[in-house]
Amino acid sequence: MEGMSEQPARWTQATVHPDMWADPDADPRSSEGVGPDGELPTLQGFLTDYRLTLRMKCEGLDAEQLARRSVPPSTMSLLGLLRHLAEVERDWRNWISDDDPLPKLYGEKDGDFDGAVAEPAVVGAAYSALEREQAATDAALAEHPDPGERLGKDRIAVRELMVHRIEEYARHCGQADLLRECIDGRVGQ
Repeated sequence: MEGMSEQPARWTQATVHPDMWADPDADPRSSEGVGPDGELPTLQGFLTDYRLTLRMKCEGLDAEQLARRSVPPSTMSLLGLLRHLAEVERDWRNWISDDDPLPKLYGEKDGDFDGAVAEPAVVGAAYSALEREQAATDAALAEHPDPGERLGKDRIAVRELMVHRIEEYARHCGQADLLRECIDGRVGQ
């Protein structure tokens, strides 16, 4: 007799390719057609797609599921990732500014993950903060269309910051893949 498992069965909504998150016609990311011309539009396109991927990994989940921690002693959760990326977006503005640093959104070390509790108000606030901080960072960088321009006290190049942003979202999307699969078994890119 086969034993019961606490793990959800793996599944996907895709019907065309079973390893995809969604069918190509239902995927909001820009994976078809000719890519953008130029370095900065290419980087912005990849960043946009990773941002969408993170949101897709979180969609359809309730507050308890979003706040569910991975494996002890980790405090990582999908909700924590949303909060963390809002915090990181704010910090990136500090990198490109000569002004005093913006205050942390969630306090000091690990407040973004530790405060990711299963309350609808916390979830709503996390999505709002992420959207607000992404828009603010995008607006600040839009004033600097030259990828080679160096900004802030540490003279970071716009190009370097864009690549770092992509790397940060890509890494966390990989973690979100595993977190989502543990929550309800849904898989796909």
